Amino acid sequence: MKNIQLFLILLFTVINSQAQQQENLQKPKLVVGIVVDQMRYDYLIRFANKYGKDGFKRILKDGFSLENAHYNYVPTYTAVGHTSIYTGTTPDHHGIIGNNWYDKFLKKSIYCVDDNQYETVGNTGNGGKKSPYRMQTTTITDQLKLAQNMQGKTIGIAIKDRSSILPAGHTADAAYWFDGGSAGKWISSTYYMKNLPNWVSNFNANGKADNYLKQPWNTVYNINSYTESMADDNIYEAPFNGKEKTTFPYDIAKLRKANGNYNLLKAIPAGNSFTKDFAKAAIIGENLGKSNYTDFLAISFSSTDYIGHQFGVASKEVEDTYIRLDKDLADLFQFLDKQIGKDQYTLFLTADHAAVQVPAYLQSLKIPAGYINAKDLKNYVNNITLTHFKSDKLVENLSNFQIFLNKETLKKLNLDIHVVAQKIADEVVNYKNIYKAVTAKTMQTTNFTDGILHKLQKGYNQKFSGDVLLAPNFSTFSSTSRKGTTHGSGNSYDTHIPIIFYGKGIKAGVSKKRYSIVDIAPTIANLLQVEFPNGTNGIIVDEALK
Repeated sequence: MKNIQLFLILLFTVINSQAQQQENLQKPKLVVGIVVDQMRYDYLIRFANKYGKDGFKRILKDGFSLENAHYNYVPTYTAVGHTSIYTGTTPDHHGIIGNNWYDKFLKKSIYCVDDNQYETVGNTGNGGKKSPYRMQTTTITDQLKLAQNMQGKTIGIAIKDRSSILPAGHTADAAYWFDGGSAGKWISSTYYMKNLPNWVSNFNANGKADNYLKQPWNTVYNINSYTESMADDNIYEAPFNGKEKTTFPYDIAKLRKANGNYNLLKAIPAGNSFTKDFAKAAIIGENLGKSNYTDFLAISFSSTDYIGHQFGVASKEVEDTYIRLDKDLADLFQFLDKQIGKDQYTLFLTADHAAVQVPAYLQSLKIPAGYINAKDLKNYVNNITLTHFKSDKLVENLSNFQIFLNKETLKKLNLDIHVVAQKIADEVVNYKNIYKAVTAKTMQTTNFTDGILHKLQKGYNQKFSGDVLLAPNFSTFSSTSRKGTTHGSGNSYDTHIPIIFYGKGIKAGVSKKRYSIVDIAPTIANLLQVEFPNGTNGIIVDEALK
């Protein structure tokens, strides 16, 4: 009898082990999340004839592309975008309401990933005093770790700290970002480790950063063939320090000193190549995709954002940047084929937001657009409160198109915060280039189902957001300069981004249905057969899955 029991136990163990091995075979060895900072969907189309067959075109041909994917909230900023991609939810839940925002408890502006509990790893200074603690929900990377009993590795990589830390989640093995200035090194935080791994130290010592900064930036192809973008010499772009015109070629070695030394690497296409090189080193150094568990590598290409801000979305600089990024992606994909196996990894590619055409350029074409002077706007709001409540001290902070009222002053003057907030909302829409204004109370008591107020509501966090929320006119943002561009609105030029799934478990195809950025995380969770991030309110893009 005992022999039979032992035999059955042994048989069950073997069957269970085989089933586990079969399940592991069905899952990708590595998931790669790629976020291109400030990538508009139309860059896939506009520059298509300049792309090779092995970069964007490869994953469009063999992967599944969502042609009508959008951000479904305001504000469309970098930290918020990266967080929403990986949590599968919006700022009203995950709590990252900006890159920086006014903290009404601390009475000061805070940065999304600053955390003085930790120290810099890999360099001196404060660049590594970071963590994801302000993110209130889990990420898909967290859920993968939990599902595998904390096995498998999660690594985050980006030139920007927030673009590495937030996607990697709370449970990451490591997140790395680039410390520019006089350092020129990839660093991390004691949140993750005590010392840099040898492969990171070796990479920092290999001279790649300096080599990239010795190379001039000229167009890949003859500049006259760049017919998809405006004239190279125009008044809508911001020049580098030390160069009068925004024209090719750029002598990077000469411009380096006047533009922050290693910081210049962030603001040229070579920064993306440098990031790709580091990602490849991470895959080898961490043996990603080589265990019985699924690993996750979160990569963000940040230089596209710096370049877009400086030169605008219709510039030859942006066009050349995406041509070069296409080549970097082709190289990365071929590396993954060789290192992991062509059908052994899954990836997605998306963007953390898009960007608007330079308003001054739109104005030259008689298209409605404009600028808001933040100081003038605050004076206007102070005049509202002075006129109606006999005080111009009621506004504690105005930033990110949010107004925070001074609760102590309101109490001293025996003023009802809801009455004051509503009066400001009623009056501030009369300010030039403000389109909508809504109070926090309205956000809490009214359910908006579409339009800009719906997106504002998705971005409104009751605990952290302001007392009045503003939305500027179309193609309008806060600036005192008429050069370059930015993002942040809920309009299509800021919300319409690519989402492409590719690799193991993904069909080839395309969808024109409207999807939201929060749909990526549950789709990857379903593919991996793990629980959704705990705040997820997105849906599975089931038509993309085999």
